[in-house]
This record gives sequence, C-alpha cells and structure tokens, in this order.
Amino acid sequence: MKKYVKLLRMEQWVKNLFVFVPLFFSGNIKNPDLLTKSIFAFIIFSLAASVVYILNDYNDIEADKKHPEKRRRPLASGAISKTQAVAIFVGLIIVDMVLVFVAQSYFQESLWKFAIIVGFYFVMNLAYTFKLKHVPIIDISIIAVGFVLRVLSGGYITGISISQWAILLTFVLALVLAIGKRRGELINAQVSGKTRKALDGYNVQFADIALSISVTLAIVCYLMFTLSPEVQARFHSRVFYTVIFVVFAFLRYLQQTLVYNRTESPTKIVYRDRYIQITLLLWVAAFLIQIYFKK
Repeated sequence: MKKYVKLLRMEQWVKNLFVFVPLFFSGNIKNPDLLTKSIFAFIIFSLAASVVYILNDYNDIEADKKHPEKRRRPLASGAISKTQAVAIFVGLIIVDMVLVFVAQSYFQESLWKFAIIVGFYFVMNLAYTFKLKHVPIIDISIIAVGFVLRVLSGGYITGISISQWAILLTFVLALVLAIGKRRGELINAQVSGKTRKALDGYNVQFADIALSISVTLAIVCYLMFTLSPEVQARFHSRVFYTVIFVVFAFLRYLQQTLVYNRTESPTKIVYRDRYIQITLLLWVAAFLIQIYFKK
C-alpha cells in the first residue's frame, strides 16, 4: 500500500485542510451539518489533488528519474507502472464525480458552485502541468490560487461568506510557501549542478526579496483581518493578539528558509518542525477560546 499512498501523495492532503477555514472562522465548527459538508469538501478536494499529482508525475517521469529525491517516486522508480497509474487516475476522477452527486443528494441542495470550483482547480492544474509550471511567477501564482480555491470551496459548500482579507491572506500565505519551495530548489540546484526549466526565471536573491515581501504582506493581511469590523464583532475584540503566534511562525519559517535552507518541501516543515507545530496549536487554541469562550 505504501507505493499507492506515495502515488496519491496523501501527506500533501494537509493542504486541503484550508477547506475548513470558513467553518472554523465562522464559529460553526460544532454544527454537525456544516461540519459534514466540510468533510465532504475535504475528501473531494483531496482526491482531485491526487489526480493532479498522478498526472504531474506521469508527465515528469523522465525528469524525475534524474532528480536525487523525486527519482524515488512510484512512477519514476518503476514501483507502479504507467498502466496502473492511468487506471488509478481514471478511477479517482469517477469516484470524485460520484461523491459530488452523492453529496448533492445527501444534503438535498445544489452544489454547482462547489463543483465549478473543483473543476476549475483541475483544469488550472492541467495547464500548470503541461505548460504554466515553466513560466516564472505565473507558476507560483497558480499554486497560490489553488489554496484560495480550497477556501472558496469550503465557503460554497457550507454557504458561509468569506472575508476579503481572509482570501487575500490565503493567497499571500500560499505565495510564501511556493517561493520558499522554489528557493529550496535553487539551493539544491547549486549543490548538484542540475537545474530545470521552471527555475530559469529565478535566482536566490530574487527569491529572498520576494519571500520577504510576501511574509510582510501576509502579516499585514492577517492583522487587517483581525481588525476588520465583522471579525471584531464575531470574536472577542482581543482577537488581534493572535498575531503574535503568526509573527513567530513566519519568523521560524524564514529561519528554516534563509538559515537552514530547508524549504524544498514546505509541507515537511509542518510535519517535522516542533516550533511551528506548537505555534499552530497555540494559535488554534487561542481562536477556539475567542469563538467558544467569548465572555
């Protein structure tokens, strides 16, 4: 099973937790109906993301064989054949479509907006896989838009409106992760001497500047989000103090990026770095207190 888990990149499903953002920030996390809808959104989006990963790995087999880490991927290593990958690819698309219809029938309401978001995510990533991932700046922008689509999908399936600051924050936060990953790839390319077309429009100096700008924007967006009238009304007025956790998490990420050069896979940082994990837990706890213990 391990090779199939790696093919689906299930460890990357943590990114799809962004579909729960509207539910969490609305204070409706204890609403069973909305929680079930968000879980459906998470599963559907996760399967759609796995479809994209399979397609990307299939398209990059030869390039991945030459990469020190990516050569261990199931398709590049030969652990899974191309025929098996195609069968799984088609199967996941069918399962995803069925799940959308099941969700629509179960909740007895139209989910066409949610379905359009998922469909757009898939089409956008088709363009990314075959062409746009080789276009500098456009490539990282598409990654960032993908995170925004996750948040929007969670909002559409639950019917919860999303703050404009929350959408902008999601986009900039995803940019931080995407730029950090590109920087990590640039560092590895300097060590191994091997590069790829996607890195032609980047260098470490540009990545450092872009990363600093994006982190600054992310902190400003978060601060404006906490100070916005609707958020102040929904939570306790002291919610802006949670910016402390956000600043610390970004500083830790910048340390990992600029000092230790551990940024080729930002997801691994979340899984391995205890400082960021503890900070995230404290941030979540602080928000839960603001939501459910407001008085």
